Amino acid sequence: MEKDSVTEADKIQISELLEDLRRSNAALRTETEMLESYVSRLDPRALGPQAVSESSGSVPSMEMGPYSGRRRDSKARRPSQERSQVLTLEQKCGIAEREMEEMRDNLEKLRESSERVLDNYKATIEEADIRLVEVRKASYEFDRDVAKTLKKQGVRMDAEKVTRYIRNRVKAKETLIQRLRLKNMVLRTQKHKLQLQLRHKEEMGEALHKVDFQQLKTKNRQYLEQIDKLNQDLLRLKLQDGNTLQVCNHYKKELQILTLQSEALSSDIVSREDMLKKIEKETQQTEKERAKAEARNRKLRAQLAEFRVPDVLSYVKVKATHTKLEESVRAWERKVAIAEMEFKTLSKAWNKRRAAAGAALAHI
Repeated sequence: MEKDSVTEADKIQISELLEDLRRSNAALRTETEMLESYVSRLDPRALGPQAVSESSGSVPSMEMGPYSGRRRDSKARRPSQERSQVLTLEQKCGIAEREMEEMRDNLEKLRESSERVLDNYKATIEEADIRLVEVRKASYEFDRDVAKTLKKQGVRMDAEKVTRYIRNRVKAKETLIQRLRLKNMVLRTQKHKLQLQLRHKEEMGEALHKVDFQQLKTKNRQYLEQIDKLNQDLLRLKLQDGNTLQVCNHYKKELQILTLQSEALSSDIVSREDMLKKIEKETQQTEKERAKAEARNRKLRAQLAEFRVPDVLSYVKVKATHTKLEESVRAWERKVAIAEMEFKTLSKAWNKRRAAAGAALAHI
């Protein structure tokens, strides 16, 4: 049992040592690759023969890891020539810093190249969008100007019209090419001027440093953030504008409905005012006729009051005349009663319409 326990502990210790050796070998491999990369970028002519031999030699002591102190005795027994090939901690830090700078430069170059590629892709997409818009516009103009006359119930399109359209399009394209050439020449001139100014600034020592570029990038980022905020505000204002437009359209519809109702009520009021004027005229006429009838009735009653018994023949004649007059009086009285009833009916109708019109106006 004791042998088994010792053997098991040895196995665990050996596995731990193997794991530590793997880690230290991986670290040594990384350091060796870093050193090889650093040495490969050096100019051999700028180095002496000793530096070349040292740089091309092995680097046995660039160990890292927790168990690097276990080989301290073996280091002490190495010869002095082999010990001179060991890099110090300052040299390792210098090489690591240079490698980090090189890596930063490579990343910067990669970022710049990626940005250029991305800009090229964006420009290609924008150009494709512009061309798509131009193609759609040309297709719409062709359909509008030429294709509407195509094959209308067997009618063929005139070839001269198509040729004229194509010639006009070619002339328009040539004009656009001339304008773009002029614009390109102007841009080239501006580019040349800017390059001269930049060269002059570089010669005068006024070129921008890396710190200035960082500040410009920071300002650019701040401006982009402000632009994003303004775009968000613009989007919010557009949404508010859409909601306001919907509310405005709703109120416009209500205003149109109320305007139509007001116009209908105005026409109804005008018609009822005309009816009222007619009723008033008829009432005045009826009053005049009633006054005439009352005057005639009073006259007849006065005649009756002063009546004396005449002869039989004259009595008969007067009686007949009286009967006719009474019938006439009754007829006129009936007419007066009918006129009064019509007046009352029209007055009631007029009052009802006036009350309805007042309620409608109050609702508006």
